[in-house]
Amino acid sequence: MSSPPQTRTSVRYSTYSMAPSFAATVKTTDSATAEIQDIEKGLDRMENKALSQQRVVLSEEKSANMSKLALGAKLERALDRRMHGQDAVMRKRTSSTVSAKNLSEKEKA
Repeated sequence: MSSPPQTRTSVRYSTYSMAPSFAATVKTTDSATAEIQDIEKGLDRMENKALSQQRVVLSEEKSANMSKLALGAKLERALDRRMHGQDAVMRKRTSSTVSAKNLSEKEKA
């Protein structure tokens, strides 16, 4: 059976209040297993059986594709943030201006 509670010969002080505490520092295994069983029952009640049946396990290929898509989305968001505060206006270069500029540079050389 269980042994009678032992009396403490030393005084243990609480780290919060510095008041002496005479509580047992080690719980019995019965109380520990009861506490674990209570936690287990609580977790079982929280688990949604219908949702756990709907879970999908992706193949390696699909997982790689999803990570690539996620990386692309992160890159787009980062570039959007980078260009968001810019004052410059991006315009398309016309081919006639570019080719005329290249010809004039070649003639100077």
